[in-house]
Amino acid sequence: MENFISTSKEKTQLEHATSTGLRSTLKGVFANVFLAIIKILSGVVGNSYALIADGIESLLDVFSSIIVWTGIKIAATPADDRHHYGHGKAESLAALVVSLALLAAAVGLAIESVREISEPHHAPAPFTLIVLIIVVGIKETLFRQIDNVSEQIGSVALKVDAWHHRSDALTSVAAFIGISVALLFGEGYEMADDIAALAACGIIAFNGARLLRISIADIMDEVPSLEMEQQVISIANEISDVLGIETCRIRKSGFGYFIDLHIEVDEKLTVRDGHEIAHLVKDNLIANFTNIIDVMVHVEPFPVKEGNRVES
Repeated sequence: MENFISTSKEKTQLEHATSTGLRSTLKGVFANVFLAIIKILSGVVGNSYALIADGIESLLDVFSSIIVWTGIKIAATPADDRHHYGHGKAESLAALVVSLALLAAAVGLAIESVREISEPHHAPAPFTLIVLIIVVGIKETLFRQIDNVSEQIGSVALKVDAWHHRSDALTSVAAFIGISVALLFGEGYEMADDIAALAACGIIAFNGARLLRISIADIMDEVPSLEMEQQVISIANEISDVLGIETCRIRKSGFGYFIDLHIEVDEKLTVRDGHEIAHLVKDNLIANFTNIIDVMVHVEPFPVKEGNRVES
């Protein structure tokens, strides 16, 4: 069976997913550079460690987005003699690295927050609240846009990148609350800013662990979903000469999926007839899914041993 990437329709789909993912990642890079500078400068001038921590987290997001960008770039590279299934796993590896970076950032910022709590300092300046409101608005908008793109093209690395923006927004919300408490209650409450930064670290760590699990599941070829498996079986069974499905295996790689099917056909059919039925099954699946990289169909004589069939 011909490689899925070799057809013009399928290559166009892959190129569209790649270019869309790369544009979304670069948008996040530029936004993070701008916001990191604004937050760190505002934190230094306005005496807010929570805002400085927020800015540092944004700088880390820049490097994380670059890793995601690189992963998407490599994942789009066609299959070659040494990588028969393409380079899609590079995208999952990028997501893994970024998830670990998110956890490392949470630990580092938590240590600094605890240190700041133990040291006396002045309350943050009121203008830092305005900066935080702007940051939350920009970051939440970026999260929604990039998360939407990640769903459209099926990119786990882009989803991790989107949650970096959401984590940044949550960190800014925590900083806003902490600074508000410090300004509202005055002397003795200056540490509220740092306590808020510490709470934000917990949120970042939680999301880092959650996204790490998703990345590992992708690398370990976890079944995408029971619903997709049932849909694949149902579509394969639409071909009239398919008498049953013995095996259905699905694994994700980059922006798409590889599917292995064992179909049951009349044992009296010729090899050519079985081959044509297999192609009909493959074509039907590709027509119903926009993100299938390849379908490998193995033909079994019907009936097979009891207990081996996969029911639709």
